[in-house]
Amino acid sequence: MKVKVWGARGSVPAPGPETMRYGGNTSCLQVTLSDGTPLILDAGTGIRTLGLACPAPMNQFPILLTHLHLDHIQGLLFFAPSFQPENNLTIWGPSAGEASLEDRIARYISAPLSPVEVRELPCHVSFRDSPTTEWEIGPARIQAASVTHRGPTLGYRITDGDESLCYIPDHEPVLGGPLDECDPEWISGFELAQGVDLLVHDCQYRDEEYPTHVGWGHSSITDALHFCRRVEARNVLLFHHDPLHSDEMLDAVGELAAEYWSDHGGDPSVLTMAVEGAELEVTGAALSPRPG
Repeated sequence: MKVKVWGARGSVPAPGPETMRYGGNTSCLQVTLSDGTPLILDAGTGIRTLGLACPAPMNQFPILLTHLHLDHIQGLLFFAPSFQPENNLTIWGPSAGEASLEDRIARYISAPLSPVEVRELPCHVSFRDSPTTEWEIGPARIQAASVTHRGPTLGYRITDGDESLCYIPDHEPVLGGPLDECDPEWISGFELAQGVDLLVHDCQYRDEEYPTHVGWGHSSITDALHFCRRVEARNVLLFHHDPLHSDEMLDAVGELAAEYWSDHGGDPSVLTMAVEGAELEVTGAALSPRPG
């Protein structure tokens, strides 16, 4: 599987000179499967540039939404393929008893927030609740499971042959408790991420910031690393950077993460800080940058 980061920021876009290296667009990841099938994970503002870069013959766009907070759907209205009649968008997301996935997304893509209604999009678009059982897209098997975050929220595991990727961008594995002392059944997302080749995981808060954000649905850097170690992820992409964290602050987070991993007997080279525009390749053994 090949992975490209189109947006790695959380909560709100953060453009500007202090965030140029890591990027300011919100959550969007492109996964290219072994047969060339593209999967889009979340539709934050990063999906806008993804859409502009799509090759013309590509007309199938499966989009897996983890949840419907604005930083994960805001780019849908600016996704160029949505306005091309020959294209087919299939949008998967969490179910909710209050309303259908389409109706909930339409609260954003409608007046007074938008000049265009969902029903007016010229492409062919369908909305589907992500199943609680495994399903297939192209050669990949997809699993979705609820994880701890405010509002109905999913994590996804994608398995293509011998390669596996787990995407949990908004996650609080244990609410304010000692994660290392919890049994696996009490850790949100444990089974979904266990033994995965690449885990893309929330690292929004520095440790000193987390105590004032308990219950907000995001991880401290240390809790994120505890979780990654507990599930025995082979490689980790630290994701969903706080909009207040400058490039220099994220450099420091990356250094702290590498030090933690080394102190616990691991190889810090398996950790990567998500950078907008980065391209990676997942194998059964290691994560490697794609040749430029």
